Amino acid sequence: MELLDVLGLDVSAISQYFSPASVASSPARALMLVAVVTLAYWFLSLTLGFTFGILHVVFGRFFWVARVVLFSMSCVYILHKYEGEPEAAALPLCFVVAVYFMTGPVGSCWRGGSGGPSVDEKLDRLENQVRQLNVRLGRVLESLDHANGK
Repeated sequence: MELLDVLGLDVSAISQYFSPASVASSPARALMLVAVVTLAYWFLSLTLGFTFGILHVVFGRFFWVARVVLFSMSCVYILHKYEGEPEAAALPLCFVVAVYFMTGPVGSCWRGGSGGPSVDEKLDRLENQVRQLNVRLGRVLESLDHANGK
């Protein structure tokens, strides 16, 4: 809600529409909540992908330095903002850590990065192996037919 408030959207009435009691009483509100969460996830992934894509292009091989600096600055900002209340800082810190790991080497493996052969390359290799096995099977069957024919 703070993010929407920062963006200039009035979110004071949203909490009453998406409270657990109102969602439980109305299936339409539950469906709306699922749609809002899905849309927010899509927008967040699109924004993060675009932002980190630009950073990867700008920093090239030293992208990890930019990630570490952004991660450190985010953690310091959150800890400074919630200085007197550590319980309130837990959720934003978990979010920042999750984003940090999603944009790292593990994230690129999940997205099919340059860590290994792509799915298409693996599929091509598998098709070639099946084709070679079919040729060998055909040769074995031909030799068995010739042996049975004599």
